Amino acid sequence: MDKKLSIVANKVRGHVVEMIGAAQSGHPGGSLSAADILTFLYFQKMKLDPNNPKWDQRDRFVLSKGHAAPALYAVLAERGFFPPEELLGLRQFGCMLQGHPDCRKTPGVDASTGSLGQGLSIANGLALAARLDGASWHTYVLMGDGELEEGQVWEAAMTTVHYQLTNLTAIVDHNKLQIDGEIADVKLKGSIRERFRSFGWHTIEIDGHDFQSIAGALSEAEAAEKPTIIIAHTIKGRGISFMENQVGWHGTAPKPEQVERALAELGREGA
Repeated sequence: MDKKLSIVANKVRGHVVEMIGAAQSGHPGGSLSAADILTFLYFQKMKLDPNNPKWDQRDRFVLSKGHAAPALYAVLAERGFFPPEELLGLRQFGCMLQGHPDCRKTPGVDASTGSLGQGLSIANGLALAARLDGASWHTYVLMGDGELEEGQVWEAAMTTVHYQLTNLTAIVDHNKLQIDGEIADVKLKGSIRERFRSFGWHTIEIDGHDFQSIAGALSEAEAAEKPTIIIAHTIKGRGISFMENQVGWHGTAPKPEQVERALAELGREGA
């Protein structure tokens, strides 16, 4: 399982670099840190049908950190929701792949996101809707650690626990960097795990690049008797040596020679 997923994640990272390079606009750092989590969800965990993106019984996914859309688009393309050739149209006029996810334009996107801090609220609504309908599908939401500085996140966190939405699993892409630097220096100090625990969540902390750890955490979340958040420790720019842990790559597009260097690195890693 791990080998197949690693190959897919490697392809996803290659797509991310190529599409942002072609657009000369986008957010590579946080897209690369989320690639393994998204790969596992879409290739191993979630119930879905690429031939029927609006299938009623599909699991739902909300990318709260909407600027990491390139990683989501790359996973959707690899999973068969649309041809990979579409990826190079990222952020181009008339292309279905906007700078942030748009559920009206892109097959496989369940929620339009971009304004940070809103994803958990959207996920709460989806999970409540499933409960009211007596549906068995699950909702997953991926948040950035920087957006946890938004007050709405904590209002939503209280709502999740108030309604005991155990059919929702939240994941934090904890790469520890945001556009202005380290999250601990900007605003968010202390333990994210302890913060959510104090709000009444079941909390799990894992290596967000290890598929076995991701699998175990998601299984534990399913069995928990209260809402679960998985704090996934990741590396911003993961997989590209000159991007890893470099805050400057939060929203900087690689130049053509950097794209070639990055793809060469990914090719050697996947060989």
